[in-house]
Amino acid sequence: MLFAIVMMMAEGPLSSYSKRDRQDDVTDSVSRQQLDTLLTERVEASAKTKRDTSTMDSLELAIYKHNKAVDDSLALDSINRSRKNGIDSPVEYSADDSLTYNASVKMANLYGSSKVKYQNMDLESDKISMSLDSNLVHATGTMDSTTMELTGTPVFKMGNDEYESDTMAFNFKTKKGLITSVYTQQDEGFLTSEISKRGADGEMFLQHGRYTTCDDPHPDFYLALSRAKVRPGKDVVFGPAYLVVADVPLPLAVPYGFFPFTKSYSSGLIMPTYGDETDRGFYLRDGGYYFAISDKMDLKLIGEIYTKGSWGLTAASNYRKRYRYNGSFLASYQNTIHGEKNMPDYSKTTSFKIQWTHSQDAKANPYSSLSARVNFATTNYERDNLSSMYNPQALTQSTRTSSVSFQTRFSSIGMTLSSNMNVAQNMRDSTINLTLPDLNIAIATFYPFKRKKMAGSERWYEKISVSYTGLFKNEIRAKENMIMKSKLNRDWNNGMQHTIPIKGNFTLFNYVNITPSFNFTDRTYLRKVHRDGFL
Repeated sequence: MLFAIVMMMAEGPLSSYSKRDRQDDVTDSVSRQQLDTLLTERVEASAKTKRDTSTMDSLELAIYKHNKAVDDSLALDSINRSRKNGIDSPVEYSADDSLTYNASVKMANLYGSSKVKYQNMDLESDKISMSLDSNLVHATGTMDSTTMELTGTPVFKMGNDEYESDTMAFNFKTKKGLITSVYTQQDEGFLTSEISKRGADGEMFLQHGRYTTCDDPHPDFYLALSRAKVRPGKDVVFGPAYLVVADVPLPLAVPYGFFPFTKSYSSGLIMPTYGDETDRGFYLRDGGYYFAISDKMDLKLIGEIYTKGSWGLTAASNYRKRYRYNGSFLASYQNTIHGEKNMPDYSKTTSFKIQWTHSQDAKANPYSSLSARVNFATTNYERDNLSSMYNPQALTQSTRTSSVSFQTRFSSIGMTLSSNMNVAQNMRDSTINLTLPDLNIAIATFYPFKRKKMAGSERWYEKISVSYTGLFKNEIRAKENMIMKSKLNRDWNNGMQHTIPIKGNFTLFNYVNITPSFNFTDRTYLRKVHRDGFL
């Protein structure tokens, strides 16, 4: 009897469950899309007609939960499948000439200044084909019958990246694409390639590409890259590469390399310039490496080389420390060969140039300061420097002056020490006036006989004051090629001077003021000249 009662109570839900099974068997004959729609409607209907589980017994509740879990999993799978196959945002497109759409294959064709926009992606081209089923877009230009060149070629923009190409295929969903004859700018460089692939993260894989800093469509020089990977805004890494100048491959190759793309400071190669000079031959110049040492200092090393043997090296640096000092330094050396060897016009000369500027912030040190303005060069440097040939001011400059000064103060004893170095060059006859050093020492007025602890009235000798001024100078006037060969005791003029003023201020009989003074001056010369002659 107990078994019969249980079967009677379960008859209702079991019958509904069997009906649902029969209904599922019927849906097997319909299409998959209709099944998804049916399941979605069933979930929505079940949500509206949600049954009260508090009135169910244990067996009926177990069957209800089982059926609900099956319905939820089927509906969730249907929703995920529809999202995977679709696109997340609307696609906006337009064309100036015409637009055709084939509904059977879901293919749209745009002609004449066509535009397609999807999320942050913009594509402009003369011809664009879109497959709305596979999310693929294909763009190309139009062949001009008169010039036989493509016009209206695709321009692709995505975020901050911009690419110009002849033909482009792109997938909206995966954001991957295949591009032919791509042209893009990264920082200060320009990249082109025959075939390129774009990854989902924006990276570019180039084949048979080239990198150059020349903005001309047909650059005068570039690095030919067999393969390369470009990460926009970060760097480009390339495999075997060689230098090409004026469409002539040079035997300068590297097996591996990279260029960083960043707005912050970074080290990297400096591409050289090329040319031809009648006297020294074909050249590569101003090429080298830039070292970003820190955010306070950098270093640039560049060189130049000529086919007839001339060469040169230059080092330049800029430095700055906020609220302390700032300046720049340049040192250049040239080895110049004129004419052909074993010929009458053959000559070999060396020249150099030094420039240094330094200034100190007044708040950095109230007791010491250093400043420099150095512009020193040998007479033939500007004549042998190729850049000076196009700078009349540098080539015709007749005089150069340089100076370095240092000053410090010892407040405890009231002494000031200053030293100067001065150079005056005559570029016409290579005469140099050099003063090294020009030393000045000054001690402020002090009272040597005054007591540290005053007791009683001031004595007369405590009113005597003394000060001191000293000068030491060492200088020479000679040709620039004789400076390093000169001797201190023979060719240099040097001497010193000491000045000691002594003063006093006395009052006699409370009415008469007397101010006596004594000035001692000593001059010492470290070189003397004897002259004999007959009248």
